[in-house]
Amino acid sequence: MRTLFLAAALIVANPFAAFAQSPAPAAPSASVRAMAAGYKALTVCSAMKNAEAAGATRTLESIEANELTGIYPELDPLVREMPVEIGERSVSAAWDDAMPPRTAVYSPGRGCAIQPVGWVGQSPEMFRPGLRVNEAFETAEPRGNAALLNEAVEQAFEGGYGEGANTTAVLVLQNDRIVAEEYALGFSADTPQRTWSVAKSLAGTVIGAAVQRGEADVNRPAAIPDWGREGDPRAAITLDQLMRMASGLTSDTAGNRTDALYFGGVGVDEQAPTWPLIAAPGTRFRYANNDILLAVLSIAPTFGAHPPAELFRRLGMYDTFAETDWRGNYMLSSQVWSTARDLARFGRLYLNDGMVDGQRVLPEGWREHVSTPSGPQPNGEQGYGATFWLFNKSEGIPADAISANGNRGQYVIIVPSRNVVIVRRGEDPAGKPFNFIPFTRDVLAALD
Repeated sequence: MRTLFLAAALIVANPFAAFAQSPAPAAPSASVRAMAAGYKALTVCSAMKNAEAAGATRTLESIEANELTGIYPELDPLVREMPVEIGERSVSAAWDDAMPPRTAVYSPGRGCAIQPVGWVGQSPEMFRPGLRVNEAFETAEPRGNAALLNEAVEQAFEGGYGEGANTTAVLVLQNDRIVAEEYALGFSADTPQRTWSVAKSLAGTVIGAAVQRGEADVNRPAAIPDWGREGDPRAAITLDQLMRMASGLTSDTAGNRTDALYFGGVGVDEQAPTWPLIAAPGTRFRYANNDILLAVLSIAPTFGAHPPAELFRRLGMYDTFAETDWRGNYMLSSQVWSTARDLARFGRLYLNDGMVDGQRVLPEGWREHVSTPSGPQPNGEQGYGATFWLFNKSEGIPADAISANGNRGQYVIIVPSRNVVIVRRGEDPAGKPFNFIPFTRDVLAALD
């Protein structure tokens, strides 16, 4: 499979700059360079170390050609040039002659955590994984038109659903059997990739498991200690409103990019609770990383006895790694690494309405809860439930279909009425999206 590259722009000094109509662009600030180094150190660490834990191998060349290609424009040219040093349990990226490199530290079972600027220390020891007992999926011929299904899968890799999109994996599960599975060169069934915002739907599932255990109530105010002071209106925000992106909290950008948390070394509990209200809770939809970070933070006391990895193991997702910040706060809005097969196992939980081996893991009716729109809705092709996107506006796709969507082309499409899960993984460069709705429509048209 041909790997796609974006050419980095070269800035050439102009000896006649005094006569230019506009000033030369300023050199990147120290904060931008530090963020770029954090992005590279964490990405290389997570891609390599999580792959090793899953029994796979990733090379620096493959990571630079996929995960580190076509990223945020202000970071892209810097990340390309920054050297990295790969150790047994850490990866460092140099960014300033006067400062230590940015360092990401690996912890078994928890993946990598970026350290604050200037730190080269170790993250605390955390959860260690138990015995790996990966369930082998059965394969089968698809019920339907195999030729049409194969054509849709091949087109996913050949640019048929978006010129320039970089598909790394496609898996289709029908009636609990794999009926299509393909990987790009350098990727395999054992290769975890960052889920990006697919993690938000995983977070919703972790919350659902806590509700089933009686340890959380989505209709009650989210338990955020910083909001407990008298007179703070944020104390009224419910866990369900956070899950529905309807908190009313401000965010500085569309989608609420949280670079300081993801790559800067700032703790979730330090920054996420600080945003003020700009709308009454439940009255405005605003897709935001912070809403999910806060939802997860509100049930953090349950993680001592029931960490997310416990649920993943229960689902057979042994190659899924939920990463944390350096203080141990889960980053379940984006920083989970998982394989295509593990995400199919995740989707299967919703096909089975929250049941695993005859035992209830999610509350009865949880699938309906997360797939029912309530309150304000986003514009665009999909509606939104509670941590899941909806296909209630998509012709040719069953109305009960839901999806977990992530940056750079991560999709887990779950269609209960058809007993189908479709997983598409990618490393799509900025501005080169994968058109997953027509892809979903074509895959479903090929299946009985």
